Amino acid sequence: MLNGIAVLLELKGGNPFKIRAYQNGARVVEAITEDLGEMIAGGKLAEIKGVGEALTKKITELHTTGRLRFYEELRASVAPGLVQMLEIPGLGPKKIRALHEKLGVADIADLQRACAGGLVAGLAGFGEKTQQKLLEGIKNREAYGRRHLWWDAFAVAEPIVAELRKLRGVRHAEVAGSLRRGLETVGDLDFIVAADAGDAEAVGRIMDWFTARPGVREVTARGDTKASVRHESGLQADLRIVPEEQFAFALHHFTGSKDHNVQMRRRALAHGLSLSEWGLEPAGGEGTVKEKAAGHAQAAKAADAGAKIVSEAGLFKTLGLAFIEPELREGLGEIEAAEKNALPVLVRETDLRGAFHNHTTASDGRDTLEEMVAAAQALGWDYIGIADHSKASVQARGLDESRLADQIACIRKINTMKRFTTHVFAGTECDILTDGALDFDDGTLARLDYVVASVHNAFSQDGDQMTARIIRAIENPNVTMLGHLTGRLLLRREGYRVNAAKVIDAAIANRVVIELNASPWRLDMDWRLWRAAAERGLLCSINPDAHETAHLAYVRTGVNAARKGWLTKKSVINTKPLAEMRAWLENHRA
Repeated sequence: MLNGIAVLLELKGGNPFKIRAYQNGARVVEAITEDLGEMIAGGKLAEIKGVGEALTKKITELHTTGRLRFYEELRASVAPGLVQMLEIPGLGPKKIRALHEKLGVADIADLQRACAGGLVAGLAGFGEKTQQKLLEGIKNREAYGRRHLWWDAFAVAEPIVAELRKLRGVRHAEVAGSLRRGLETVGDLDFIVAADAGDAEAVGRIMDWFTARPGVREVTARGDTKASVRHESGLQADLRIVPEEQFAFALHHFTGSKDHNVQMRRRALAHGLSLSEWGLEPAGGEGTVKEKAAGHAQAAKAADAGAKIVSEAGLFKTLGLAFIEPELREGLGEIEAAEKNALPVLVRETDLRGAFHNHTTASDGRDTLEEMVAAAQALGWDYIGIADHSKASVQARGLDESRLADQIACIRKINTMKRFTTHVFAGTECDILTDGALDFDDGTLARLDYVVASVHNAFSQDGDQMTARIIRAIENPNVTMLGHLTGRLLLRREGYRVNAAKVIDAAIANRVVIELNASPWRLDMDWRLWRAAAERGLLCSINPDAHETAHLAYVRTGVNAARKGWLTKKSVINTKPLAEMRAWLENHRA
C-alpha cells in the first residue's frame, strides 16, 4: 500500500521528497522479519530508520483496522484509468499527468484516440516517435507490461552476451539491471558493451547484429550507440555501447538498484565528487564555499584516481569501499558494511555438494530414480536426496507406506552396490495436514534419512491457523526441513497467509532447516527474510524441487536468492561434503 501511495502521489504531481519517503518506507517494511504487531505494540516501529512518526501512524492504522483512510481518499482523487495507463511501457507518472492535464486523457481508450488523432505528437516532450510507441504499447501491453522469471530472462540474455563478446570491436560485454542483481523477476534486459566509439564501422556492426537477431519481434529504438528491441515473449532488451573508459561506470549505473545508486552518489558527493554513468568527476555546485575548499585536495586526488578506474572494484575502492557484489546492491545496508569491510563472503554455486528436495517418476517427477542420480553425478554432486510426495498429495501420485518402503529399499541397494559415485539419501516431501499433523506416522518417518515437511492444501486458512499448523509440524522431531514456506508461485499465485517471523523462531528452536526452494516459480523463503534469520542461526538448504534431471540446474536461481539474502557457505547446509552431511543428519535424527 505504501508503494501504491507513492505512485498515486506521482500521478498527482506530489512533493518528490514525500514520494521518496513512501518508497523507502515500503522497502523497509518489506525487509522487516519481526512480528509487526509486536513492534507496533512495543513502540519500536518508529525507531526503524526510514519509517518515522508519520509512516508509523499510517502503518498502525492499516494493521489495526485493515484500512487506511489516507490511501482510500488519495485513490478516490485519481481517475482509475490513469493508474491503468502505467501498464503501457515507456509511460511514467509525469507523462501521464501531462497527457491528462493538456489533452484530458483519462484512460487507455482516451490515449488511443488521442494518438490516432495525432494529438500526442504535438505535445512538448512527446513527438511522432513517442506517439507511435504508445500505440504499439497499447496494442501489446498485456505481453509487454508483465515481468518475467529470472530463469526465463537469463535463458534469453546468456547467449546474447556470449555472442556480443565474439563480435569484432567489442572489448567487454555484460548484462546489467535486475538480472545481474539476481532479482526473482525481471522487467527488461540491459546490455552494456565497451567498444571504440570512434570506430563507426564496428559500432554499426554491433548495432546491426543486436537488432536483427532471431527472436526479435520489433526494433523499438535505434540510435548511434543505443538500441531497444522486443522479443516474442514481450521481453524488452536495451543495448548501450560506451567507450572502454566509461564501461565500469555504465555497468555499475545500469546494474542499479536505484536506491543503491542514490546512496553511492551521496557518498561520492561527500568526497567532493560527482558519480554518473559517464564517470567520476569533481562535483560542481554542491556544498558551501568552505566545504568545497576543505574538500578540494581530496576531490582532486579522487578525480585523478577516477580517471584511471577500469573496473567496478576500482570505483568502490576510490570511494573507500570494499567491492559490493551485484546481488547485494539493493540499498539495504551494503554500503555501510562495505565501508567497514564487513561484507560477507557469499555462497557460490560451486559450494553446493548436493540437494534434498527432488522428485522421481514414483510421484510426479518425469525421470526415474536412476536417471536423477546419474544427473547429479554428472554435476559432480556428492549426494542427492529423493523426496517424493506423500500419500495425501493424490494429484501428485503421492507414495503410501508400502511404496515408500520399496523406494527406501531401492535407494539402499543403489548405495550398497555403489552404482554411482553420488550417494543417495532417502527422504520424503511429507504433507503437513490441515491440523499440523504429518501424513506419515512417526515410525515410517524414522526409517528415512530426512523429512521435508510442506503445505500443499487448505491455502485459505487464516494466518494464525496456518502459522500454528506449520509450527506443529516443525515441532515433530522427525522433521528435518520445512519446504516452500509460503507456497507462492511467482507471477501466478500469492503465498498463503503465514507469520514468517514465528515460523522462523520455531525452526531455530527446533533445529529445523528452512529450504530456499530454488524453483524459478517459487524462490521461497524470500531472500528479504534470510539475512536476519541466518544471523540468528537459521540454516538454509538450497533445493531445486526438481521434477526432472534438467531441473537440478535450478539451484542457480536459489544461489542468486541466497546471495541476495547475504548467506554464506556456513549458513547453507548442503554445502557440507558427504561425510559431514551424513553425520549431521544422523545427529539430527538422534
